[in-house]
Amino acid sequence: MRLLQMIHIKSKDEIEIQRKSALMVSATLTEVAKFLKPGVTTAAIDKLAETFIRDNGGVPSFKGYGGFPASLCISVNETVVHGIPNDYELKDGDIISVDCGVYMNGYHGDSAYSFAIGNVAPEVLTLMRVTKESLFRGIAQAKENNRVGDISFAVEQYTNKEYGYGVVRELVGHGVGRKLHEDPQVPNYGRRGDGKRLKVGMVLAIEPMINLGTRDIYTLKDGWTVVTADGKASVHFEHTTAVGKDGGEPLSNFAPIEAAEEANPELNSSHYKAVVQ
Repeated sequence: MRLLQMIHIKSKDEIEIQRKSALMVSATLTEVAKFLKPGVTTAAIDKLAETFIRDNGGVPSFKGYGGFPASLCISVNETVVHGIPNDYELKDGDIISVDCGVYMNGYHGDSAYSFAIGNVAPEVLTLMRVTKESLFRGIAQAKENNRVGDISFAVEQYTNKEYGYGVVRELVGHGVGRKLHEDPQVPNYGRRGDGKRLKVGMVLAIEPMINLGTRDIYTLKDGWTVVTADGKASVHFEHTTAVGKDGGEPLSNFAPIEAAEEANPELNSSHYKAVVQ
């Protein structure tokens, strides 16, 4: 899903319009959080999300994009991203990344959240916590006159240098606006001071994709589903983020998702409580 365009600088009014799209993504992921439990199929999750998006005046950004057949990318356990919803039934111990895009009022919102179903292994819960924290470390670097590499370095330094996790290199974050994928690309690895200079008015989808084991990945025969080469867990969190003078501002919002996650007895929400936002 990487059809990139030129960099667009948005006005304050345009960013507020785009915020509505991003918040609709958050509202959709909140509905998903309420619905998740063992026995639910990923296809049923996708149907719920598409109905919610359309009932609220939005259009699923992903459905039909590059030929993708669903409204959500749903990635379970060793699947990194771009999992196609199907008849797989969630079970206790699974983790599930739900990536959602919504198009409203001429702009796209794009955000992803990873959930733990029941009794998830402690090392995987730690991976979830660290990946989520790395997202906010990256967002903090999305400020005027920094460069894309400052975001990339912050994510890699925390996840790989401090924890030894595999940082996926073949898939990256991106600009987002009137097009779902715009320039610049935003890798989760890199050097401080490298890459495009950041300006207020840029909106980026920052999205760490972090593996428990090797960073190596491959794509299944369906042409979409990306999995870890060693079969170990992968975690994905993403915010639509506006570049600011002193740091990035998420236009999407995890707070309602977290509230629904904590209220759902089938979910293990312990991974997020150490995150300082």
